[in-house]
Amino acid sequence: MRILVLGSGAREHAIILALRSEESDHEIFAAPGNAGIAQDAAIVSVDQNDPAGVTQFSIDNAIDLVVIGPEAPLVAGVADAVRERGIPVFGPGRAAAQLEGSKAFAKRIMDAAGVPTGRAMRATTLAEVEAAFDDLGAPHVVKADGLAGGKGVIVTSDRAAAVAHAAQYLPTGAVLVEEFLDGPEVSLFFLCDGDHVLPLSPAQDYKRLRDGDEGPNTGGMGAYSPLPWLDGRFGSEGEFTDLVTREVAEPVIRQLDAEGTPFIGLLYAGLIITDAGVKVIEFNARFGDPETQVVLPRLIDPLSELLMAAASGHLEDHPRPAFAEATAVTVVLASEGYPEAPVTGRLIGGLDAAASVEGVHLAHAATVEAEAGLLASGGRVLNVVALGTTFTQARERAYRALAELDLEGGQHRTDIALRVVEH
Repeated sequence: MRILVLGSGAREHAIILALRSEESDHEIFAAPGNAGIAQDAAIVSVDQNDPAGVTQFSIDNAIDLVVIGPEAPLVAGVADAVRERGIPVFGPGRAAAQLEGSKAFAKRIMDAAGVPTGRAMRATTLAEVEAAFDDLGAPHVVKADGLAGGKGVIVTSDRAAAVAHAAQYLPTGAVLVEEFLDGPEVSLFFLCDGDHVLPLSPAQDYKRLRDGDEGPNTGGMGAYSPLPWLDGRFGSEGEFTDLVTREVAEPVIRQLDAEGTPFIGLLYAGLIITDAGVKVIEFNARFGDPETQVVLPRLIDPLSELLMAAASGHLEDHPRPAFAEATAVTVVLASEGYPEAPVTGRLIGGLDAAASVEGVHLAHAATVEAEAGLLASGGRVLNVVALGTTFTQARERAYRALAELDLEGGQHRTDIALRVVEH
């Protein structure tokens, strides 16, 4: 197939690498891409957020499938424009993408669908925020209602810090104050064709910047998959995914379809396992980053067939995707100053040595080619992805490769997947 992938991060690189790993000889295009993606796809000059531009490129270049990686093009309506011209596109339309674009919309859909989630109160003023704090109690959970690149959330017992966070986002829109839910978090992806859903293998990511879940929230500093500790609570990964499919994904997809906004693409369920059962923290309308980097390398089925089946409304023809027994760990190398003020433009060394470690590959997040070599162009720079037969082996490989990388001021967590090794 001729496939256009929109996006410029490690998530999109992971998608492209999964497509490249297939026996089929796909022609893959990427916009805008990055220096790493450029090694695996043809970079094209198309504005990923321009519905007309993406549509025209797809028509002119006989694109068979458009895969939308990030949230911004979805909320901009790129999928709608491409789909209207009869081109299969993996990504929901603008209306359905509000499941991620508006936390308040997502809460309304969950309530209508009977999906278990925490209480939430919408606030448009600091007085309403304070009243919600009084009602829901501490710790305080405040979320920007719109898109915030994974950094619009604060969870804190410090009321002043929570108020300050709300004050930062209120000038541009409402915030949601939510009930604090306690327990381990799980990310679970579902392929959707508007009517049917197929679950992928669960993953767990690490949002905080520093070891021990300290420091500010980030877009994600690492992840691992599968989650063997689910067996003790649910019997098996399969039983867990069956439960979430039945109680979360299918009701939400039915509700969206009933409202005339069918969801076609990737439904990301951010879940928390509480003493009262599994509850939804949030939905995203696209593959998660960095969880994609550990889920897709374990996928046995050809990704292109699954994405095309979802985009063309034929998921019912496919069995549940199969995954290898391998363990996968990814660790993010971030720039100095990330997430508040990342320092960019610094040279990255040791790339070949890192990629030569057995079981390791690199997914580029924010890199650019220059005369001096590869430069960091953003906050999260690279993902070191390692596969192994055990988590001990995968972790050892990931951190051995990370030690080969040289980025002045670079930072990373040292405890990714450590909890699953220790247990």
